[in-house]
Amino acid sequence: MTVSALPTREQAIALLHEWVVNVNLRKHCYAVEAAMRAYAVHYGEDPERWGLTGLIHDFDWERHPSAEQHPMQGVEVLRAAGWPEDICRAVLGHATYSGVPRDTLMAKVLFACDELSGFLVACALVNPEKKLTAVEVESVKKKMKSAGFARNVNRDDITQGTAELGVELDAHIAFVRDAMIGIAAELGL
Repeated sequence: MTVSALPTREQAIALLHEWVVNVNLRKHCYAVEAAMRAYAVHYGEDPERWGLTGLIHDFDWERHPSAEQHPMQGVEVLRAAGWPEDICRAVLGHATYSGVPRDTLMAKVLFACDELSGFLVACALVNPEKKLTAVEVESVKKKMKSAGFARNVNRDDITQGTAELGVELDAHIAFVRDAMIGIAAELGL
């Protein structure tokens, strides 16, 4: 692969599966991929490029689960494998502590979708149906105010990402939820 070549989805999946054993973390990456692909279409961008960015954004989390290492160590692996620099920078930018600005639309969308996708999974799992189709926007917003619910999800990242993207929170929640509904079977939701 040359430095600017876009890997295939199969190559990205192989990388993800090589590095990530936890099924739920894999599903999180699939969810972010779905949201990224949907936003790429919405903004007239390349859904393959954006989808791959979402798919691999957390591939190094299991091996490097600290702010000192994730995602910087993972991006070193991506760069060594010839992944395009815009993808590497977006992956770095999804971590607020990396110091890499989210200076592209793709990077802003990745940041805006990351924590929200995890929160939407948590919202679906507390519904009796355990389905994304049962998740209501107002319910999500109410749960965001409850510090005890899905406490590992950074609400500030959700609101900051939404603001950086320049969209309304209600619309963003609905958009990401609907994108994830498209792969609900793969997510088990």
